[in-house]
Amino acid sequence: FVEIEEGVDGLIHISDLSWTKKIKHPSEFTGINEEIEVVVLDIDKENRRLSLGHKQLEENPWDVFETIFTSDSVHEGTIVELMDKGAVIALPYGVEGFATPRHLVKEDGTQVKLDEKLDFKVIEFNKSAKRIIVSHSRVYEDEKKAEESAKKKSEGRSTKKAMKTMVANSE
Repeated sequence: FVEIEEGVDGLIHISDLSWTKKIKHPSEFTGINEEIEVVVLDIDKENRRLSLGHKQLEENPWDVFETIFTSDSVHEGTIVELMDKGAVIALPYGVEGFATPRHLVKEDGTQVKLDEKLDFKVIEFNKSAKRIIVSHSRVYEDEKKAEESAKKKSEGRSTKKAMKTMVANSE
């Protein structure tokens, strides 16, 4: 609860504190008796309640992130949290991404480690859920696929050239 002035209280929902940080408890963001700027989001006259927001004082950075973290774009990230279901990766601009265990395997077959800096490819960007799913293994897997595809194309060209030469010589 936030006291606007004596006798006037409002509530800031935890999700209205920050656009980018996943806040589990308000004490991670502010303290008791600290001043914080807010905007009034809703007035419920019947129940005498004010809904307040802090993050709304700034533009939604996810509008910009949408243009930066496009599918298949690659960004350097740092592993900041490892858990059974995957890892949280600190990406540029103070945003976090998530990768499942199968996307955390390095090219040599080893698993990533806490505080390790690696390249990550964006495999899903969800603005409404404020979620970015990334993969380290896709970075080198997709490079291998591109190299194999280029090799097949050049082999295909060589075969076509050889066939044309054979046909021309036989004529």
